[in-house]
Amino acid sequence: MIKNIIYTVSLGITFSACQAQPLPHIKLNVKDVEAHIKTLSADEMRGRNALVKEDIAKAANYIAYQFEQAGLQPFNGLNYYFQNFKYQKLDLYNVVGVLPGKSLKDEYVIFSAHYDHIGLIKPVGKDSIANGADDDASGVAAVLELAKYFAQKKDNERTLIFVAFTAEEIGGYGSQFFSRQLNPDKVKAMFNIEMIGKESKFGKKNAFITGFNYSDFGQILQKNLKGSQFTFHPDPYPEQNLFYRSDNATLARLGVPAHTISTVQIDKDNFYHTVYDEIETLDIENVTETIQAIILSATSIIKGDDTPSRVSLKR
Repeated sequence: MIKNIIYTVSLGITFSACQAQPLPHIKLNVKDVEAHIKTLSADEMRGRNALVKEDIAKAANYIAYQFEQAGLQPFNGLNYYFQNFKYQKLDLYNVVGVLPGKSLKDEYVIFSAHYDHIGLIKPVGKDSIANGADDDASGVAAVLELAKYFAQKKDNERTLIFVAFTAEEIGGYGSQFFSRQLNPDKVKAMFNIEMIGKESKFGKKNAFITGFNYSDFGQILQKNLKGSQFTFHPDPYPEQNLFYRSDNATLARLGVPAHTISTVQIDKDNFYHTVYDEIETLDIENVTETIQAIILSATSIIKGDDTPSRVSLKR
């Protein structure tokens, strides 16, 4: 449906020598990460409100173009990367791309983030656009870079699914619809990525995992990071109930080791859901290092050497 919407993408991506190198053998280009966030949080996106078709379509088309450039396949019989569904008589759409696995193609590992935000809000001066650079253009940038990286490596034994969810901000309807299209028993892990644009409570080269104690997902990731400078921690904000506030929640309730990776200091982030959540407030180097850490930490799961335990909400 929205493939016919004309949208000219100005990538502004430069393949320079500017690279973050905190981890062995993984070198992503900071400028590429910055270009994704800058495009998705630009004023012309008008805050990516899922219910405003002309705004959310611009972001969806950009993401689909990146999936196409990476060489991903459409998901589950779709003609293109848009997974349409109805919400209150409106047409909404997730953006989904697939990198088929080799020996374990019927086992899935999901990398996800939500690409919608809250749109136009009460003006502060002349600015009424909630750009959502950290929330969650930073997470979407991670998904796009992960897709490009793994598509170039082509050594994944399990099938990798990359998805940008819509409607997270109004109730998680995109991830709920997506989850119904999968057999949860085949999903071996879900890396949901939410707000990785700033230094965490634990400092640079650190992030946290929601629901850390509900499975051994976090322990596996940390094992794979051994020898690096990066550390994953349990969620330091249990009172915020973050495990149930993002797109991992639906599959987690079905037993999938589906967790969210974040760096946000949610208890004191004054830019959250405001017009000030713009790219100038982010540490792009920190974003890049976190993406690199996710790549390294996912290695054994993608290969099929490790399978996280199923989520037990009683732990």
